Order: sequence, then C-alpha cells, then structure tokens
Amino acid sequence: MSKVAVVYWSGTGNTEAMASAVADGAKGAGAEVTLFNPSEFGADKVSGFDSIAFGCPAMGAEVLEESEFDPMFTAVEGALSGKKIGLFGSYGWGDGQWMRDWEDRCKGDGAVLASDSVIANNAPDDSALDECRSLGMALA
Repeated sequence: MSKVAVVYWSGTGNTEAMASAVADGAKGAGAEVTLFNPSEFGADKVSGFDSIAFGCPAMGAEVLEESEFDPMFTAVEGALSGKKIGLFGSYGWGDGQWMRDWEDRCKGDGAVLASDSVIANNAPDDSALDECRSLGMALA
C-alpha cells in the first residue's frame, strides 16, 4: 500500500475541498492518506511518503500563500528530488500564472509531477473535484 501525504493551506475552504477530493481519490486507489496543514509538515516527513500532493490557493499577485505555506514549501524543496508529487489550488483572479510558476519551481527541484495540476476558479465545481480525485489516484 502506498503512503500519500496531502499538504494544503486554505483560507476560504475552496482548497480544503480540493484536498479532500485528492485524499478520496488516493484512498479509492488503495493508498494510505494523511492530511497535513503547513505547520504539521516539514522536510523530515518527505521520505515517509511515496508521494505528496501540495495544495495552495493563489494569493496577492498570483503567488503561494506567504506566511505559512510558502515557508514550509521552501523548507521541503531540497527533499523533493525524485519524489512523485501533485499540485492543486484555487484562485479568484488572474489566469493561473501562480500554478505555472509553481510547476516550474517543482521541476527545477527535481520533483516528478504525477499528473496535470488542478486549478479551480473560486469554489471547485464538480469537474475540478473529479480532477482532484484523479490526481489522488495518480499519486496512489
């Protein structure tokens, strides 16, 4: 059984709903899933999981949440080389540039993206939640 971590930050509940769908997809594919908020996850935990889903909404000028999520993510980047990961999050403006930047950052870290990243404009609709479940299955 594979072990999947779902690490997310959510301010309005939109990314939290996406995290739950990712977890459901991974569990449905037979994985053992653990959900974390940024304060509960660090580089010391990366090796304990076969794959990791990271979820964060776009903030400000299309950047990752800066007080909790980005510092955690920066701290774990050095441990992501060769690790299978997935990315997801919601946004309320812009065109998803934050996700493209985040994907490039992860590829530069040597991480392996398990599938296409999932973004939702504001609250995730049924289609976005289905994509999140598929992301979870790909991580399992």
